[in-house]
Amino acid sequence: MSYSFSQESNASKDSTKTKDLDEIIITATRTTRQLSSLPLPAQIISKKDIVRSNSVRLNDILNEQTGLITVSDFGGGDGIQLQGLDAQYTLILVDGVPLVGRSAGTLDLNRITVGNTKQIEIVKGASSCLYGSEALGGVINIITETPKEGFIGHVNYRHGSFNTNDLSSSINYKKQKLGITTFLNRYSSNGYDLDKSDDLKTIEPFSNYTLNTKVTYEFSKATNLLISGKYYTQNQDYVASATLNGESNINEWNTHLKLGHTYSKKWHSYFEFYATRYKANEYLNNPDESRFSDSYFNQFLLRPEIRATFNASKKSAFIGGLGWNHETLKRTDFSTNPEFNSPYAYLQYDTNPNENINIILGARFDNHNKYKSQFSPKAAIRYEFNSELAIKASVGYGFKTPDFRQLYFDFTNATVGYTVLGYNAVATKIPELQAEGQIANLIIPIIEFESDLNSENSISLNLGADYQPFSSLKLHLNIFRNSINDLIDTRVIANKTNGQNVFSYFNINTVYTQGIEFNTNWKPNNKLKFSGGYQLLIAKDKTAETAFKNGTVYARTSSSSPSFQLKKEDYFGLFNRSRHMGNIKVFYEFTKWDLDANIRGTYRSKYGIIDTNGNTYLDRYDDFVKGYTIWDFALNKTLFKNHKIGFGIDNILGFTDPQNITNISGRIIYGKLHIQF
Repeated sequence: MSYSFSQESNASKDSTKTKDLDEIIITATRTTRQLSSLPLPAQIISKKDIVRSNSVRLNDILNEQTGLITVSDFGGGDGIQLQGLDAQYTLILVDGVPLVGRSAGTLDLNRITVGNTKQIEIVKGASSCLYGSEALGGVINIITETPKEGFIGHVNYRHGSFNTNDLSSSINYKKQKLGITTFLNRYSSNGYDLDKSDDLKTIEPFSNYTLNTKVTYEFSKATNLLISGKYYTQNQDYVASATLNGESNINEWNTHLKLGHTYSKKWHSYFEFYATRYKANEYLNNPDESRFSDSYFNQFLLRPEIRATFNASKKSAFIGGLGWNHETLKRTDFSTNPEFNSPYAYLQYDTNPNENINIILGARFDNHNKYKSQFSPKAAIRYEFNSELAIKASVGYGFKTPDFRQLYFDFTNATVGYTVLGYNAVATKIPELQAEGQIANLIIPIIEFESDLNSENSISLNLGADYQPFSSLKLHLNIFRNSINDLIDTRVIANKTNGQNVFSYFNINTVYTQGIEFNTNWKPNNKLKFSGGYQLLIAKDKTAETAFKNGTVYARTSSSSPSFQLKKEDYFGLFNRSRHMGNIKVFYEFTKWDLDANIRGTYRSKYGIIDTNGNTYLDRYDDFVKGYTIWDFALNKTLFKNHKIGFGIDNILGFTDPQNITNISGRIIYGKLHIQF
């Protein structure tokens, strides 16, 4: 058994040496580690698999992985659910730095192209010990291409149903010390309509552009510099009703500077500077073109960080870092323009006491100007019995700070009349509403809002085994449990004189998600590869479990039928969680004809999205969204060495559910052309 404690700059070299047997992952430890020896639950999606599946957006490829499912939020964006945890608990990184723009906790994955992706790394379980807030459930890191030696370029075009077009081009140049790569993508669609009974489209027409540039420079063998920048813009028609329409515009940029220096064989350090801004604007016009409403969202993040690695020996290494987050947000319906400042420090020790054991110990401390400081420890161990079998276990603390919306929201629905207030806005806004005669009675006194809203926090446990009975077959098993405390949820805090309510955010619930994940990869020969996975998930609210156990929950089979008492076993669990999920993929290469083909299937069992019998819980007598299966097919043929054509059908069976699922459009037929020069 071998381990790697190399610096990050050597990742591409290590990956070449270890080939497919020992894929290199950076996200799990912030150092280059062999995936096969890692004591944490993690996986890599290779560029080869991304290209062969003809995927063009991040949500396409993530939706095919075990334990991951893309779900739509009320704003129409797609977020990723991981180990049964909501999208707001999974940190999304690009080249190790975070994306911003979570308007309602969900980061829309549709805005991320995979056209210049080198690999995608997924780490499951609390990762706040290295990454702080938002990594309570795990981390997904999209690693983009860096300059390669020589002059290389490509053009890639895919056209599919709904007049969906994806056009990208990249140019790469590297000679001696200087390397440059530039990537440009345009993605557009006419949208689609799943419900013909109204005048609105499910997804309105849109177009977006992504420009990404990286520059590397080697001052010497010991010192190197990376500068990258990205710009993204999207324009979309915005239709709210038959009489209200307008536009939605998004603009995002980021810049990333990373300077690395090697002092000796043991010491290496990085200085990193990252800045990003995400802006979204929407407006609606009346039929006479007068303005009905405007909304805006403007978030800025600045992060300098310095970190160092110390290779104490061939068997142990330290990595530590110091950094500072500065974050601001200007947004419609906010009581103020908030500003967050949070310095942090982390340290991790990675050691192999002997050839069979690997241990990782780490912790991070986050200070914050708006919430209590957080200390996030983590420990992981892997024991290799022999070349065929190894077991691993990890335990970690994760946290998610209250977001801007939960603290400063100040929104009143103009049509219905209800009000939603952020926790910090209550003390000022409620007296104003009382003075205006809008409050009938207070349910929760204002004094309850004098203390701070706590960060959501969790203890994450993972126990797994890796079994490789022979070189062509790999089996992975992982048992997990995430226990979340101080879950932030909405509560009625006052009744209004118009018959509506005032809502705010509170630390209310304690929930848990637990289950089993199983993955297998079988490659009987160089042409054929099978892979598959299954997740069993139990996701429940402990307060709800107690209520069902005590017999205080009732239900009706219809509005006119009498109510009856529910039992403990009638409680299904959290909303929008499926008990069973699975996937299977078959890849085959026809080397004689320079052709490859694959078929990929995903399954999701039934789940509930709303309480339909009025008891506020999801129970067996509620209406459920039926389980479904999606099958995708792709075929690619190489012509004249540098040209490739592709054909595929996504959602072969044409599954749709217009009433419940908006991010599955039906059958998509497409063609693809790739030219390399």
